[in-house]
Amino acid sequence: MRPAALDWEIDNCTIGRAMAILGERWTVVVLREVFNGVRRFDDMRERTGIPRQVLTNRLATLVEQGVLRREPYREPGARLRHEYRLTDKGLDLWPVLVAVLEWGDRYLADPEGPPLSTAHRDCGEPVRAVLRCAAGHDVTEPRDVLPRPGPGARRRT
Repeated sequence: MRPAALDWEIDNCTIGRAMAILGERWTVVVLREVFNGVRRFDDMRERTGIPRQVLTNRLATLVEQGVLRREPYREPGARLRHEYRLTDKGLDLWPVLVAVLEWGDRYLADPEGPPLSTAHRDCGEPVRAVLRCAAGHDVTEPRDVLPRPGPGARRRT
C-alpha cells in the first residue's frame, strides 16, 4: 500500500527548516548551556570544549535566526563584551530539549544515571515532555498520531 504522505511535497517542510538551524550537535549543546544559565562565550568554551570558531559560528547563527539575542556587559576594567540570552523563539525550544534529554537518559545514560535532571521549581518533581492533542487527550503512542497535509501542503504533480 502506498503511504498517503507520498501525495504531497516536502520541500517546504518545517521539520527540515528547523533542523537546518538546530541539526548540528554543537548548536544543541549551546542551547543546553544557555538554558542552564551559562551565557558567556568564555564560560561556554571552558565548559563544553567547543572550538572557538565553531562556537562563534553557532552563536552567530542562533542570533541571526532570532533564537538568542546578544546583551552587552562589562566587567570592571575590561572591554565591553556580550552574553547570550534566549528570545521567546529560543524559549519555545525548551520542550524539544526536554524530549531530547529524556530520550538520551533512557538510551544513552551511564550506568550510574544521567548527569543532569530537570525538576519543577514549585514542587521539585521531575519535568517530562508530554504530547497532547488540542482536545486535551494525552498522546502516548506514535501510532496514535495521523500525519496529514497541513494548510501549507502542496500536492505532488
